[in-house]
Amino acid sequence: MTELLAGPIADRHIALGATFAEFGGWDMPVSYSGTVAEHTAVREAVGIFDVSHLGKALVSGPGAADFINSTLTNDIRKIEPGKAQYTLCCNERGGVIDDLIAYLVSDDEVFLVPNAANTPAVVAALAAAAPADITVVDQHRDYAVFAVQGPKSTEVLAALGLPTEMDYMAYRDATITIDGREVETRVCRTGYTGEHGYEVLPRWDDAGVVFDALLAEITERDGLPAGLGARDTLRTEMGYALHGHELSVDISPVQARSSWAVGWDKPAFFGREALLAEREAGPSRRIYGLKATGRGVPRADCTVHAEAGGPQIGICTSGTFSPSLKQGIALAFIDTDSGIKKGAEVVVDVRGRALTCEVVLPPFVESHV
Repeated sequence: MTELLAGPIADRHIALGATFAEFGGWDMPVSYSGTVAEHTAVREAVGIFDVSHLGKALVSGPGAADFINSTLTNDIRKIEPGKAQYTLCCNERGGVIDDLIAYLVSDDEVFLVPNAANTPAVVAALAAAAPADITVVDQHRDYAVFAVQGPKSTEVLAALGLPTEMDYMAYRDATITIDGREVETRVCRTGYTGEHGYEVLPRWDDAGVVFDALLAEITERDGLPAGLGARDTLRTEMGYALHGHELSVDISPVQARSSWAVGWDKPAFFGREALLAEREAGPSRRIYGLKATGRGVPRADCTVHAEAGGPQIGICTSGTFSPSLKQGIALAFIDTDSGIKKGAEVVVDVRGRALTCEVVLPPFVESHV
């Protein structure tokens, strides 16, 4: 059995009473005080997530930004240095190897934050395509990542002297002093919750002091440390994709309604021809949101039917109880030839029980990013 990887502040999570579970090969905190309490803290005040398991990679060399533009789906030339961009690394069939954030540092430097388990595949795909003067370096354990999310997140960062006045998906590098220690960090105005928030990326070895300082400010503002449980309920309420569920090597951005992250007019990127063909022909399935109208919670892998006992027309990819809506919600792929559209009623088979759901388009709750 492969030993799980640990982040830089595992001792803090243990001291805070976290429960743990495996995620992407890492031993991750699932909850501290309860998923609903942590979810509510993020929606109403502020929470902090340790997501240091996320990958980090540096692409550098002459024309590094142009190289990234010829490989990843989104058009990095639509942003300027100091901005970040959501993008996809696809295979030749148009399936998604990973969805990631690209930080444009300069024409010759792009910093990437992929998903943890997919980092080696992303690095390998880019390295195989890179010309001799472009280097692709895995920096997975060089940086920690803390997501500070919620309406009071600006107060938290400002109290530590971290930059906050940025547009969404902009970032700034900063140096602050914590307990006499000079700490360099990158701060980006982004997150995975649908709330106003930031992601703070200090050096791996500085993770402990930065987390302690952030958590002290958060608890003063009725906030909480939050784990994977709340991260999943928050992102599902927003309809955000999770790789392995709404995106995968067998799921294209056209099917997942992620076409907005594809620079269709670019002459080259991984999977371009397959994706253009699928867009032209129309996908065989599309992602929708499902909102339970009866008592019950749809879960991943539950089948979707036009009527109870009828043939399967789809499958749930994620499902949870929404603490904000107080009802079950799910994301599901539905076959396009089923004729099912937004506003229709479908039936989800939840362990042999028929659960009626309304078909909607996410997000399920209002975004405040």
